[in-house]
Amino acid sequence: MTTVDFALHAAFATAAVTGTNGKTTTTSMIEAIVAAAGEATARVTTLGAWVNGTAVAEGPTLEAFANAVELGAKAGIRTLALETTSRALAEGFAQRWPAKVAVFTNLSRDHLDYHGDPEHYLAAKAQLFMLLPADGCAVLNACDPASALLDEVTPQSVSRLAYAGSRRRVAPECAQMPLALSAARVEVDRAGTRARLEPGVLAEALGGELVLSVVGEHNVDNALAAALAAHALGYSASSIRRGLEAFTGVRGRFERVFGDPLVVVDYAHTPDAMARTLELARMLAGGGNVVCVFGCGGGSDPGKRAEMGKVAAEWCDHVVVTTDNPREEDPAEIARAVLRGAEEEARGQDRKVLSAELDRRLAIARGIGIAQKGRGDIVVIAGKGHETTQWVGDKSFPFDDAEVARAACREVFERQDGT
Repeated sequence: MTTVDFALHAAFATAAVTGTNGKTTTTSMIEAIVAAAGEATARVTTLGAWVNGTAVAEGPTLEAFANAVELGAKAGIRTLALETTSRALAEGFAQRWPAKVAVFTNLSRDHLDYHGDPEHYLAAKAQLFMLLPADGCAVLNACDPASALLDEVTPQSVSRLAYAGSRRRVAPECAQMPLALSAARVEVDRAGTRARLEPGVLAEALGGELVLSVVGEHNVDNALAAALAAHALGYSASSIRRGLEAFTGVRGRFERVFGDPLVVVDYAHTPDAMARTLELARMLAGGGNVVCVFGCGGGSDPGKRAEMGKVAAEWCDHVVVTTDNPREEDPAEIARAVLRGAEEEARGQDRKVLSAELDRRLAIARGIGIAQKGRGDIVVIAGKGHETTQWVGDKSFPFDDAEVARAACREVFERQDGT
């Protein structure tokens, strides 16, 4: 059994990121800033672990963390960028490996099958902030009301840095938090994202804006959080700016797999994440159609299935409900729950087209076949993102949404072109 040498904690300044959405991207952005500063890097996320850009383990495992800290210590890593899950925190991880900087992205419905209710879910995340050292720093999203509670439970000696993707979105509960960084205006297109910053000391040092290669307003939130975490650890504004500009994204997070029509694979598997992704797709599509292919996993939080169906029907012209990772549950029953929510949202709107195809490969091909070139159409394949397997019953089978989508695009559009 893999064990972690927790004595290695002293070798690193750990920037730990928690929240429902954006953890992996924010953690990876912190790593990009460290790299831009010319330092060796170590990153551990739910996708795996990397030291100096080389993968040392896959998946959200104890082995991944153990390998990263052992190899990172040998490589002289100064900063460990660490994604921390609510489950790990509930099991006492922060007591054994307290962070120097704790980052909170947001809170929405997820993992209630494990935590039982939203209160216990938030309480697990709060462990990361309660156990910060006296010279630590809490980086809090002022647009999420949960930040007010995290602020309360953080020791008084710990410094706070709050951020906001927009002052208009600051939660009333967080209105008294001074904003260290906030965006005044955000511009998004298919090539990337630019955020004009509200005046401030750090904003001025950053040149008044952040230019990102990744697409989406939600990535501004992630970038602001990463910038403040790096700033708290002593990284220069120039390193922050260059690191964020060089960051090209995380596999399975609005990952572009085809250009016209735009076909993307995204890990969105909660109602909140789905809404963010599809709102972005709607904005980028302009007058084009938005098509979403997705399902919900089995063995976890059945209450979110109808909610996700509603979100998909709200933002999309065409929704193809399919199988995600059904595990021990009946895929058809999961799909029916999703469709009930979608049908409720779409009632009376003739332009909404809803369908179901339980074979995920065929569903992806159907969704891509609906889209047309030259019209601005966007196809979002959601739910599994970076995953390369599909769990049916107690068995897993190879399945990569991006690979399946690329193959479907070649077949569909080559056929349309007559090649």
